[in-house]
Amino acid sequence: MSTLKSRRRFTKWGSYILLSMVAVIMAVPFLWMISTSLKGSQEVYRVPPTLFPSELHWENFTHVLDTVPFGRFYLNTIIVTTIITVSQVVTAILAAYVFARIPFPGRDTIFYLYLATLIVPTQVTMLPLFLLISRLGWIDTYQALTVPFLANAFAIFFLRQFFLTIPIELEDAAKLDGCGRMRFLIQIMLPLSRPALATITLFIFLGYWDDYLWPLVVTNSTDMRTLAIGLRFFIDESGAQFHFMMAAALMAVTPIIVVFFFAQRQFIEGIALTGTKG
Repeated sequence: MSTLKSRRRFTKWGSYILLSMVAVIMAVPFLWMISTSLKGSQEVYRVPPTLFPSELHWENFTHVLDTVPFGRFYLNTIIVTTIITVSQVVTAILAAYVFARIPFPGRDTIFYLYLATLIVPTQVTMLPLFLLISRLGWIDTYQALTVPFLANAFAIFFLRQFFLTIPIELEDAAKLDGCGRMRFLIQIMLPLSRPALATITLFIFLGYWDDYLWPLVVTNSTDMRTLAIGLRFFIDESGAQFHFMMAAALMAVTPIIVVFFFAQRQFIEGIALTGTKG
């Protein structure tokens, strides 16, 4: 018995040590980015390198804002990411509820067709999608950046799997009390699904906040650039000045860190509770 307890204790502490090592490895590049963003031009190239700057150079961030219109890039990214995130979450909620709860002929076939779109590489659909956007006259507009991504098969699949874990008896009891499907979805299903909703919202937000390829294809002017494109534009403008590059990169990733910090509990719970039923 004592041997079994010792093994469990060893496994537990071994897991803690391994996870701590992984956490440190993941955190070091980010800490180095923060440190470099606050260094002067001479200290960046100092040998041996220093983790903590001898003097904080907050003007690095001011230089970034003066060199490129980072405010405009932020605004574009916020607008595009918000529209896509809200739209995908709403459409995923409605579609996932239908696929999980409402029986109709061909339901499973249609659902599998939705899933089949996940295996199609984005690069395959990019050219025909670009031609369509071009013919509609949407190049260099918010429509080009948002309309092709207003729905997402993965979000529908993710929420459907979570909805299937909610007991059907709840809906049957609600029907006996005169509760319609939409009312049940809004007042009962969605409050129970907050971890899954937070998880898929975070997935969508992170995925489109730093999207690079599609905005690069459909935008031409500086006024329509998003953060990912603007960051690359700033690197071309500033050259190999790493303290400015790191300051710009830190400004670009800070909103992602803030959003994850506030949503991490719901995110972890949503991942743990969402099964593969059905």
